[in-house]
Amino acid sequence: MRWHPIPPVTDGPHTFLEGLVTFAGAGGPSTRTGIRIYLYTATKSMEHESLYNSDGDFLIVPQEGTLDIQTELGYLEVSPGEICVIPRGINFAVRVNGFTRGYVCEVYSHFTLPDLGPIGANGLANTRDFLYPVATADKYERLHFQMYNKFLDEIFVADMDHSVFNVVAWWGNYAPFKYDLDRFCTINTVSYDHPDPSIFTVLSCPSLEPGVAVCDLAIFPKRWMVSEGTFRPPYYHRNCMAEFMGLIRGQYDAKVGFRPGGSSLHNFLTPHGPDKQTFEKASEAHLGPERYGDTLAFMFETSHVLSLTPFALQNRDDTYQDCWKGLENRFMEKSE
Repeated sequence: MRWHPIPPVTDGPHTFLEGLVTFAGAGGPSTRTGIRIYLYTATKSMEHESLYNSDGDFLIVPQEGTLDIQTELGYLEVSPGEICVIPRGINFAVRVNGFTRGYVCEVYSHFTLPDLGPIGANGLANTRDFLYPVATADKYERLHFQMYNKFLDEIFVADMDHSVFNVVAWWGNYAPFKYDLDRFCTINTVSYDHPDPSIFTVLSCPSLEPGVAVCDLAIFPKRWMVSEGTFRPPYYHRNCMAEFMGLIRGQYDAKVGFRPGGSSLHNFLTPHGPDKQTFEKASEAHLGPERYGDTLAFMFETSHVLSLTPFALQNRDDTYQDCWKGLENRFMEKSE
């Protein structure tokens, strides 16, 4: 399935919390297993209010507009091309300047860096490039403040006479953080064949089953392609993971009709691959060094089978399957 950029779910000015809509998911917070995927829009800042999530960690991926996120432990400014993670239980408020849009992934354990295996010590997302906030407490007291809490997929609110952003110092490693995706050190082939997309993993939330994850955040950034004797776009396949994709900017190399701000889902064991136009272009291309310069796509890849909400089903692009029409049978019977 595919979705073009979806209009805001609510009319008029709205905050990040008011514009957050559940899109897909599996499992749930009561068992601490599974995943949720949301889309958000916001046109108004959260003022004198905060949100904390008792269910899980929020991974936020802005696509349009910068987020000025105030957390209990300090500020994070997160722009398109960056990501941030707000751990479970940390209060935060999102301030915006104009229209903003993006994606959110919720997991019920925690994200970590992937095991680099034969890559070794350096590559992909390096620890030194993750940024943490500096403690910054609100300078006012005794005002009306509302603290929202997401608990078992419901929203509760408490009225308070002070701001929750009153931490003057903190220490430890349980904290919100941000990461600039342009800092990602891309690994790729310098000879032949199309490597597994795990080489593009930024963060991973492991599952109890070895080798698969609750969620891998993979990105497809600007990079050089130099493989020889190879069909360079993702080949036609199906796998044991569900793939939810979004496009932050530019053009995704496997789908001509994929728009920035849009989404796609290829669920568990669903066959998929490049559209007809991409297939024909890549099949006939001269395989010299090629720079993918204007692109940034991402994927929430999960071992869970994702179910869609009614909102997602109602807004899907029901012509998506047409992109494969006209693909010819390239296999010929052996002549006798």
